[in-house]
Amino acid sequence: MDDRLRLKAAQLGRMRGMTRYYHERFFSDVRFTAASMLVLFVLGWWEVEEAFLLVPVAALFGATITAFDASYLLFARHYAARLEADLNAALGEDTLLAARIEDTYLFPLNDRKVVVAALGGGFTWFGFMTLFITAMGVAAFTFGLALGLPVLGDHGPGWVVAYLASLGLLTIGALGVGLWWFVGGEGERRLSSILET
Repeated sequence: MDDRLRLKAAQLGRMRGMTRYYHERFFSDVRFTAASMLVLFVLGWWEVEEAFLLVPVAALFGATITAFDASYLLFARHYAARLEADLNAALGEDTLLAARIEDTYLFPLNDRKVVVAALGGGFTWFGFMTLFITAMGVAAFTFGLALGLPVLGDHGPGWVVAYLASLGLLTIGALGVGLWWFVGGEGERRLSSILET
C-alpha cells in the first residue's frame, strides 16, 4: 500500500474513532439530561416547586448539546464515507462497506432529516429513537413549564414575563438554527462542497 493510501487508512481509523466517541457522548448527554430532569421533577414535588422552572432549561440544553454531538457524528460519517470510497477505488469496490451499511441501517447521509432521523424510506430504528428521545424532552419541557409557571406567578408577573421571554428566545433561536443546519441541510452541504471535489 502506498503512502497516500496509508494516510487515508489512518484518517479513516481516526474518523471511525470519532463516530464511536460521539455516539458515546450523545448517550452520555441523554442520560445526564434525563437524570437532571427527573431530579428536578422530584425536587419540585418535594416542596421546592421552583425546581419545575429548571426542567425546560435542562430539556433545551439537552436538546442543543445532543444536536451538537450529532453534528460531529455527521462530520465524521461524511469524512469516513469519502475515505472509504477513495480506498475502495484503489483496493476494490467491496473492500470497505461500513459507510454503505451505516447509510442503510442507521441513517442516510445527504437526505433530508430531523438531525439524524431521516424521513420517508430512509426511516430506521435509529431515527425512531432520535424522535422518541426528542419527544420525551418536549414532554418534560411542557410539563415543567405547566407546573412551574403558577409558582413563578406567585413571585409577581414581572418574573413570568422575564422567564418566558428568555426561555422563548433561547428556544426559538435553537429551533431556527437547528432547522437551518439540519433540516435545511446547510451542515451537510458544507461538508459535501469539500468532500465531493
